Amino acid sequence: MCPITVMPEGSEVTVARVTGGGEASKRLSELGLVPGVQVSVVQNGGGPLLLKVGDSRFALGQGMALKVFVDGAC
Repeated sequence: MCPITVMPEGSEVTVARVTGGGEASKRLSELGLVPGVQVSVVQNGGGPLLLKVGDSRFALGQGMALKVFVDGAC
């Protein structure tokens, strides 16, 4: 398990855990980043990550992205 920030562009990963609490966890949940969901890493160039969850695409800053842990080869 590793943070989604280390995954290269084009990766298809499954969310394993979301850390933290309060507003951050609530916001990530509203975006669909919950355990068990499949996520595509569209862009990861050191700044905000561009992620695709289902039919939605959104940017996630590095700080928030560090709270999302995924299954996969780290």
